[in-house]
Formats: sequence, C-alpha cells, structure tokens
Amino acid sequence: MSLLAHELKASYAFVERNFFLTRRYWGWEVAFLVYSAAGALSISFIGAQLGDARLLLTLMVGAIFWNYLSVVFSWIAETIAVERWEGTLEYTMMAPVHRSTHLLGSVAYAMVYGLIHTAAILVAMILFFPNLATGNADALTVVTFMVLGSFSFVGIAMLAAILPLLYVERGAQMTFVLQSVLLLVSGVYYSVDVLPGWMQVLSRLSPATYAIDGVRKGLIDGVPVTELTGDIWPLVVMGIVLIPAGLWAFGRAERYAKRTGKLKRVG
Repeated sequence: MSLLAHELKASYAFVERNFFLTRRYWGWEVAFLVYSAAGALSISFIGAQLGDARLLLTLMVGAIFWNYLSVVFSWIAETIAVERWEGTLEYTMMAPVHRSTHLLGSVAYAMVYGLIHTAAILVAMILFFPNLATGNADALTVVTFMVLGSFSFVGIAMLAAILPLLYVERGAQMTFVLQSVLLLVSGVYYSVDVLPGWMQVLSRLSPATYAIDGVRKGLIDGVPVTELTGDIWPLVVMGIVLIPAGLWAFGRAERYAKRTGKLKRVG
C-alpha cells in the first residue's frame, strides 16, 4: 500500500508541475481559450443561420466535445515537446520514477484541464444560445461516452507523444498533423457517411468517431446507453489495446532516445 501511495504522490508531482506551467503561461492559455470559444461559436452560428435547431445542436456537440478531446490529446502528445522547450527533458527521463507514473500524472492533468477548458466554452455557448432545448438528453449516455472516449483517446495520445521523442526537430509538427487528420475523419461536424470511401475506413479507426456519435445520440435524441453497444464496444477495445500499447511503445522509444542521444534540447 505504501508503494501505491508513493507512486500516486509521484504522479501528483507531475500534475502540480503542469499546473505551474499553465500558470506561468496564463496569457497564452487565455488566448487559446478565447480562440477555441470563438471557433466553436463560429461553427454553431452556421446552424443558427439556417434556422435548424437539430443542426445547431449537432454542430455544438461536435465543437464542444472535440475541444475536450483535442485538449486532452494535446497535453499528452506534447508532453515531451514541452519538456524539451523547458529544458527539463533529460532530468525527467533520468529521474527515478516509472514512466507509467509520469504519464499517469500527465493524463490526469490533461483530463481535468480539458474539463475546465470545455466547461468555459460550454458557458459561452449557453450565453449565446440560451433557448436551446435539450430536454430529451440522457445524462448517463453522455457521461459514459465522455469517459470511454477520454481513455481511448489517451492511448492514441501516448503513441503520438513518441514522435517528439524520436524526431527532435519535427516531432511536434507531426503530432499536430495527426490531430488534424483525426478531426477530419471523425465526423466532428458532419456524418462520416459523406466522406469518400477510403476516409470512412479511417474514421472507423478513430475513437472520436464513436465517442462523438454516442454523445450526440444521448444529448439530442435521448438514446439510452444500452442501445448504443455498436459505439461502446469499439471504444472499450481501443482503450484496452491502445493504452498498454502506448505505454509499451513509449518505453521502447525512451530507451532508443537515451541510447542515441535524442534527449538533448535541440536537434
């Protein structure tokens, strides 16, 4: 039990460190929050202009939930990039802590920060669209898909975090490209049925496709979670497979980076 307490305390240290980073760059955090809110509102106004309440809700759900997933993805995927920018990468990688402990702290902070960030955008949406009706919403369905979507996305983010570790100069850009591809194929603002056939195949590999679809059905149509097993089982499988795979791959990449001297700050 004392070992578990020690590991949790070590994970909390990384949560605290990320909080201090956020506080240090609070101006940028506010700027990104305003940009995210403006983007979500801009998308939502398309539905408002057309006078279609369902389209408006569809766009709002996509904008809000994608914001949450993208914040979680960014914080985890850019863990190594941030360490390198701060000049602390070598110290962190050489510290006597398990890498799973390190990543657990990053994941915990990413989820909490993502919820706060998304709650602020939700408030902005309510202020601009106060009369939007969601009386049929099934809260259990929404919460279930938020949780499952979070954990399945964590696995992909862990795999993406390897890129800045292996590619000193271009890794951060590569993670951004991956995030952009996920946005394109996951049906965030439209049904994946409108995509070309080969892109629909890619959409089935993205956990965001199932998570956003489940949230929409629960929030707009009030569909109970028991009727959405077709969206649930892919998320469960992805979470079970991708998180251990991400930890394993990150460990292999870390050993390679140490052996080849890629922990330095610049290329």
